[in-house]
Amino acid sequence: MILTHAKRAVSKATVAVQSAAVLYRAGLADRPDDGIRSILAVHKVGPFAAVFSVGAHRYPNAVAIVDELGELTYGQIERRSNALARAWSQRGIGAGTVVAALCRDHRGLVTTMAATGKLGARLLLLNTGFAKPQLTDVARRECVSLLVYDEEFTGLLDAVDANVDRCLAWVDTQPPAGTDSLEAIVAETDGAPVPAPERPGGFILLTSGTTGTPKGAPREKTSPLASAQLLDRVPLRRNQPMHMAAPMFHGTGLSQVLLSFALGNKVVLCRRFDPEEALRAVAEHRCEALVVVPTMLQRIIDLGPEVLGKYDTSSLRIIFAAGSAIPRDVVTRTMDVFGDVLYNLYGSTEVAVATVATPDDLRIDPSTAGKPPVGCQVRLYDNNGVEVTEQGVVGRIFVGSGLSFTGYTDGRNKDIIDGLLSTGDVGHFDENGLLFVDGRDDDMIVSGGENVYPLEVENLLVDREDVLEAAVIGVPDEEFGQRLKAFVVLADGAEAEADDIKAYVKANLARYKVPRDVEFLDELPRNATGKLLRTKLSQ
Repeated sequence: MILTHAKRAVSKATVAVQSAAVLYRAGLADRPDDGIRSILAVHKVGPFAAVFSVGAHRYPNAVAIVDELGELTYGQIERRSNALARAWSQRGIGAGTVVAALCRDHRGLVTTMAATGKLGARLLLLNTGFAKPQLTDVARRECVSLLVYDEEFTGLLDAVDANVDRCLAWVDTQPPAGTDSLEAIVAETDGAPVPAPERPGGFILLTSGTTGTPKGAPREKTSPLASAQLLDRVPLRRNQPMHMAAPMFHGTGLSQVLLSFALGNKVVLCRRFDPEEALRAVAEHRCEALVVVPTMLQRIIDLGPEVLGKYDTSSLRIIFAAGSAIPRDVVTRTMDVFGDVLYNLYGSTEVAVATVATPDDLRIDPSTAGKPPVGCQVRLYDNNGVEVTEQGVVGRIFVGSGLSFTGYTDGRNKDIIDGLLSTGDVGHFDENGLLFVDGRDDDMIVSGGENVYPLEVENLLVDREDVLEAAVIGVPDEEFGQRLKAFVVLADGAEAEADDIKAYVKANLARYKVPRDVEFLDELPRNATGKLLRTKLSQ
């Protein structure tokens, strides 16, 4: 037992040294005093408030964000968040309270993120695609005290308890008389430093909600060394302007914008994604990093050579994509257009980071999820909890990292084995140590006694030039228990028959993996971060 504890201590120390080296290489810890200042700031006010407190000290006049209203420096955001924190504290917001943000990506959301950290409050990041029932359920369950929202979502607010305080973060027109506006509060309140809270603020991220009401996954105080997990295999560095196309309410956008701010970089924000506008932003600001979810990347690539050729995107060094699986053809087409700059993160709201596929990994196999970065462990287990170590054998994926959550806000948790958390996916490792995700554990279809994971069939179908998207589900069958049904979105101008699709699968996969039914759709149902809503296909 003593020897086991000693080995664990040595392992943790080794990871800490390796993580510190990654942070030094990225430019986050090049001076001891700056490193100490950052650690103390995170300890006092949490990561988001800390990056602006440190940034205002190190580079107060550097541009932090660009949105539709113009530029804001690190010093300006620090003063804005001080003012907002001071005003909200007088309204009873502080440690133990929950502030919910129903906002698109803009200065109001960034200021809110920093201000809640300085108050020690928890910030609940709401999906901008919510309908009234979801907003009602989540706001009630998480005991929201203050709702910060964009004007366009005003129509949803009558679903929230009238006792919940409200604050308008973005105004498209003229705010109604008596409306509490974030910008007015900031303009009217002193922006001098505020006292540190009793404990730092934190975040509550929401799961995708593809099978029901999203669950809350809190993110409390984490070690600054955990940032190394996102910098180890993705070369984000100082002086690299970033275009944040992904929504910041999702872990993908949140993690990357936080790292960019920690590096003192400029972040270009957009409230609504448009593929051509994303290219224009990259070209105009000479962005070296572009953060997207896979559906956004596909829409950019689908613009075609004529539109893509209008914009100089040669500055791009990183296209960071996460949130859902990237189709193989989108991976190859992206690298054909932009070069070897694509980095694909595999993880979840609960475990955060699991693996990252680099351009070199994706050249080996476009469908790989890559390898674990420093500080992350990924293991496979069978249904009996026994570790799967054989190459090519499918097992349940479990992950351990300093960014993993400690349980949902409703008290439930994911399965845990040997201290590692289940992702809910199944996968296998190949001879190169690369992870491949074969599908969701609960998506497995048993047809005639054979196990089928839809992702394998879907990946095969999207390899066809005439198929843009594909989804496969199990539907009830009297003879086989379940049979496979494929939903196919054809590329523009393409024509195909159901028999063509079936014959193609039969020629490439086992007989029992051939869909019995094929339905053609104009588009697949997805949520705001691009995750496929299989439940809508089965309705």
